[in-house]
Amino acid sequence: MSATEVVEQFRKLSVAEQHKAFEKIREVVLDADELTPEQVAELDRRLAEFEKNPRDGVPWEQVEADLNKRFGWQ
Repeated sequence: MSATEVVEQFRKLSVAEQHKAFEKIREVVLDADELTPEQVAELDRRLAEFEKNPRDGVPWEQVEADLNKRFGWQ
């Protein structure tokens, strides 16, 4: 499954289900033992912000388009 397909499926979830999925992803990332304490703190900050305003995020397609434009990827 491509990243775009994953995001499409993610968007179909309720906010509660999205939160659970995010927590699972976070657990996998943190289990990798490759993050610095600063990176963990930043992830925690972003999660708290998401929990306060779950609909304020930017859609992946927009982020991807902005990155492609910025870095000339296609």
